[in-house]
Amino acid sequence: MVLHNLFFLVLTCAAYFSVIPLFENLVSDARGHELAMLKQISQPAAELKLSEEAYAKAVARARFTLFLVLGSIYVLAVLLLESAIMPLYVYRPLRRMLAADAATRARDHERELIPPEDILGDEIGQIMRSRNETVATLRRHEEELATALRRLEDQDRLVSLGLLSASVAHELNTPLAVLNGSIEKLIETTHDPHTLDRLARMQRVAQRLRRISESLVDFSKVRKERMEPVAVRPLIEEAWSLVAIDEKSSTVEFVTGVDAADRVIGNSDRLVQVFVNLLRNALNALDSPSKGIQRGRIEVRTRRQARGRQPWIAITVEDNGPGIPADVLPDIFDAFVSTRLDARGTGLGLTVAEGIVTQHGGNITASNRPEGGACLEVSLPAYNQ
Repeated sequence: MVLHNLFFLVLTCAAYFSVIPLFENLVSDARGHELAMLKQISQPAAELKLSEEAYAKAVARARFTLFLVLGSIYVLAVLLLESAIMPLYVYRPLRRMLAADAATRARDHERELIPPEDILGDEIGQIMRSRNETVATLRRHEEELATALRRLEDQDRLVSLGLLSASVAHELNTPLAVLNGSIEKLIETTHDPHTLDRLARMQRVAQRLRRISESLVDFSKVRKERMEPVAVRPLIEEAWSLVAIDEKSSTVEFVTGVDAADRVIGNSDRLVQVFVNLLRNALNALDSPSKGIQRGRIEVRTRRQARGRQPWIAITVEDNGPGIPADVLPDIFDAFVSTRLDARGTGLGLTVAEGIVTQHGGNITASNRPEGGACLEVSLPAYNQ
């Protein structure tokens, strides 16, 4: 502000001292011409002296008038500059940039960009636009870097999980082999039908544990799953036979409404693991029946869906328990999310189930039934004969 006011003052003074000599020269020429004419007409010396005094007063008045005019122009120019031009075209844009810079330093992303309506079409406006582009580019690079870091962290976790899974699988294989051999030996030496039935169930569980152990290796090795048409009803029956080992299952009514013709594309071992987790969760959610409490019920149903040209089958597992708490429902498929406070609940069953369903190209959702209880729905591509 001081510099441009000083500039106008110097300009006014220069104009004043430049105009005064020209004015005096013009007046002097006119005065000389007037004196020559007075001498020609033989005017007295006293009149000539009065005429010179009048000339001096006229010059003084002219200088004062010129000073007032230039001074008034200077004052008006400064007032116009300071009250309208500078605030509108300089001060306000600068304050807006300073406020945006303060927001950038404070990490206030909502206010760090200057609104387009505040940007003028002059040189300062070009600086403001350039600043906006720079800040936007910086934020985009920060988001890309954050995404890359999250991917790197996910890869690190997968590597750690792969190493852990491989070590767990290695530790499980030896006792599983001993257990399976012992069961086979007992089957050869036992003839009681009831005992043979229980031994056959134990052998299926041991074989399933071995398949799970092999699937753990998939976390550390790239192994392509064998996908084939799989009937849904045998999957559900096999899963329930494994869950029914729990004594609590004898107090629960299990209903299967699965069409025998429904088949999906997938890996039977992995899909059995999905429904074992879903059925076990439903069983754990049910209270033991007592006076005044209805008997627990688990129902599995299927229905066909059409998604574009690909037919799908939705498999729902419903129970009449208390349902899923509202604060847990949004994160039900995240790891270690569980409402169980005992040592048996880890919160990994649904996470594993979601991972397997996703690998099969399907999706899984959870909700609460209007009449009470939880509903988990698995949608998978149907086998189209």
